[in-house]
Parts: sequence; C-alpha cells; structure tokens
Amino acid sequence: MFPPTCLNLALPWIEKQLSLIMDNEDKRRYFIVGSVILEVVTPMFRTRLERDYTRKGLLSLQAFLNTQPVIHILFHLRHRNARCCVDTPNCYNHPSLPLIYCQWKRLYSEKPGLALHDCHCRFTANPVQLEDLDITLSSLILLNCNNLTPGDDAAVQGLRQYKNDYLSHNTTGRISQTEYKSLWTDLTNFVLQLDPCKQDDIIRIERRPLDEALCNNYTLNLLDIHKKLDEMDTSIQGIRSDIHGQNAYIQEILLYIRKDGCTCQCGNHEVHTKGHTCTYRLGQDVFKLHHKINLTSEIPKDCNGTVADIVMMDDGRLVMCVSDKRRILICNTDGSQVDSIHLQDFPWCITVVNNFTIAVTVGQSECIEMYDINTKIKLKSISIPGMRWWIGITTINNNLVVGVGDNRLMIIDYKTEEVVHTIQTYRGPYRLHGSRDRIFYRHNNYYNYNKLYWYSHIDNRHHTLTLPAPCRKMTTLQDGSLYVVCKDESVQHVSSDCKQYKTVKTKGLKKLTVWLIIQSKENWL
Repeated sequence: MFPPTCLNLALPWIEKQLSLIMDNEDKRRYFIVGSVILEVVTPMFRTRLERDYTRKGLLSLQAFLNTQPVIHILFHLRHRNARCCVDTPNCYNHPSLPLIYCQWKRLYSEKPGLALHDCHCRFTANPVQLEDLDITLSSLILLNCNNLTPGDDAAVQGLRQYKNDYLSHNTTGRISQTEYKSLWTDLTNFVLQLDPCKQDDIIRIERRPLDEALCNNYTLNLLDIHKKLDEMDTSIQGIRSDIHGQNAYIQEILLYIRKDGCTCQCGNHEVHTKGHTCTYRLGQDVFKLHHKINLTSEIPKDCNGTVADIVMMDDGRLVMCVSDKRRILICNTDGSQVDSIHLQDFPWCITVVNNFTIAVTVGQSECIEMYDINTKIKLKSISIPGMRWWIGITTINNNLVVGVGDNRLMIIDYKTEEVVHTIQTYRGPYRLHGSRDRIFYRHNNYYNYNKLYWYSHIDNRHHTLTLPAPCRKMTTLQDGSLYVVCKDESVQHVSSDCKQYKTVKTKGLKKLTVWLIIQSKENWL
C-alpha cells in the first residue's frame, strides 16, 4: 500500500484523471446521439417526406410546398390572426408559432405586387431541395402536412423532442450515463419504428469512438442558433432596455462558434483549424501505418484495377467505385460493415458532398449521380450536356466541379442544378481536386504529364508547377499544402503557395505502388 502522505498527494491527480475520462465518455455519448440524429434520422425524415409526396404524383419538394393544403397549413404555423381568401373555414390561430421566421423565409417568398394581401396566396414556394431541410423543419412538415400512423407520429415527435432536449438546448455538449441509458433505448425504438432496416446503422454508430473535430462540427449543427438569432431580431426591435440580455445571447452564440475548433470541408477532405493552424515542414512525412484492410472477398483478384476512385468520409468510412462490378462499395476503415450500392453502369470518379452524400460520374453518361450512403438511395441525377465522365469530379465552395468538352471546367450548384461558373482551361483537364479557392488538375496530354495546374478564384488565372514525374492523385493537408502521388511511386509535398515542392521520404510505407491517396480528419489511405 501507499504511505498515507503519498496517497494524499496522488489523490488529486487520480481524481483529475478520472474526471477527464468521465468527461470524454460524456462527450462521446453526446457525439453518438448527435451522429444518429444527423446521419440516420435527418436523411430518414427527408426520405419519408419524399416518399409521401411522390405517391401523390408530385415530382419535387417545391411542387409539394406549393399545393394549397400544405402552404395553408404552414402559413398559419408562422402567421397569427390571419384570414385567407381561400379556405377561410380552415384558418386557425396557434397559441405558439412553431415555424420560425428564418424557416418560413427558406421555404417561401412573396409574389410581386401582392404586398398588401394578407393571405397565403401572396406567397410561393422557393426551389428548395430535400437536403435543405434539417430535422426540425422536416419533422414539422411531416407532423402537420402528412398522414402518419399513430406509431410513426409518436416516433417523429419523440425524435424531434429528444433532439431538442439532449442536443439543441445542451450547451455543455455532454450526456451523462444515467441520461443515456433510457435515452438510447427510446431513440433506437423510435428509429426502428420508422425504418426497421436501420438496426445495423444504429449498432455501427453506437460502437464509434469519439472524434473530437467531427463532434465539434456536429455540435454547431445541432445547437439552435437560428432560433436564438430569430428571437434576438424580434426582441432588439422593441426592447432597448434588454441590451444586457441580448449581449448574453450574442456571447452564447460566439461560444458555440468558438467551440467549433475544426471545420471540415467534406468535399475536398480538407481540415482547417481556427486559431490553431497546423503547418508542415516541406517534405515532412506524416504517414503512420495503423492497419491494412483485406477486401479480397469483395474485390476478387481477377478484377485488376477495378477500384477506379475512392473517398473517405469524415467518420472514417471508405466509399469506392468498384467499376468491374458496377457498384459503390462502402466499408469501415477496418473492412467491416461492408455495404454496396448497385448501379446500371460502371462508376468512375467520386467526391464527398456532405457527411452522408457522395456524387459520382458513371461511364458513358453525361450525368452526375448523387447517393445517400446511409440509406443507399439515389438522391438525384444531374444532367450536364457535354460532361466527360473520365475527367474527374470534385467540390469547391459547396459546389460540384466536372470537366466538359472544349477544355472547360464547369462549377455546378448541386441543389439548384444550375451552372454557377464555366472555366476555360485551354488544354484538356484531368484528375480534378478542389481545395479552398483553387481547382487543381493535370492535363490529359502526354507532354504535360509532369505539370500540375491550378485555377484560382482570387485572380481568375491558371498557374503551373512542374514536378519531377507525372502526377496521379493529390490531397490537401491542414495548412493548405498538398501531397501529390506521382507515377514514379514518389510523394511530392507541394507548398501552400504552390511555388515549390519537396519529395516526401515515406518511412511509414515501403513504397507507393498505387496512385490513390486520400485524407479525412486524421485518417489516411
């Protein structure tokens, strides 16, 4: 046994360590529940909403929102003491207004010339997409505008309430073991009531270790900041004396934002740490071999070169284009929980859109296909006349980037499916990679293989850097520099200003025999 004096000295340290362990476990429980809400419940609500309105013969969410019964119901969930010129007997006043101002503005806009007409017919639905609806808004529409069974209604209400009670109004970002025990049972039952096929997803998420950066990102998404801002806007206009209280609101919101220590741009796997910028020495080796993944049962040996492209999600899942098998393969980084999405033709290039959505180009097609990797459902197909499926696909500023004929890059808003910008490259671009305000590529021309090109939004110009060998694949590091895999099996570390490079001595790997390299958070492949 320790002498009493030594034990007394050690006790504060032991108590502190136990406190840290418990604190991390409380935070991990918050992360687990938040992951279920964002990765399972939110897309499930969207899918349910889409299923219901398509059964009515409606082709889009906008068309559904424009139907007279729906716009009438939602109008009265936002407006008080209003009488509509259409369907007056069904007008009613809610004691509270559950549809807050910013949500209404997201869904509807005023028609020109009807400013004095105080009725729902004064408004028309915006071209909103299902991806624009968070769990709060989608559940509000489901509960009020769709015919749910009593069991489904209770499940939607329960999930919405749990999200508010344990996540949106939880400023600590933690859930205790006592709360978690009853919460997890109810949460699981509610999810399985709406979709029994989600059992595997629930199990996978429950076993997930804490990812600090992703947890911070989820925390910011889950906190009810928009509602607080809406309340502030209403209060400030009429109550000057309440400045002190509003200042407290502002400080609270700033605290939420500061807590978001890392923001991840999922589309290009780029991590940028606010206030704690990570910098790398040019040529620095950051590879550490954690484990190998054996996927021979999913990708037979006779399918040589069948994995055309691969990405890593923020939760570490790998999503790859298995071209010969005409499917998208989804698995954890240890090779477990393998799922597939089957396609009509072979998938070729892939990029991450958000935490659960990927976009792919498909052989012999001029369409971008987008899939939810949790539900395995195709979300949409975006037609891009003249698109070259083999050039590549990436994201920049939350838009998709693809190559089209006549040596051009096209930036697409995947929500509206509109062309945001067209970039002339003068030669054929190939192997696209988006990073911050730049689009990197190489030319599909033998004599230009060694050159790395990039287009910058800042100066609207193309720039060039000549590497020692033909470039294959690249990824962005935390400080904005790049790792580029070359044909000679080397990795070139290109500085963040793209003016110099240095060969990386990969101690963690004997050699790179493939051209694939990706990064997400602290994970590499």
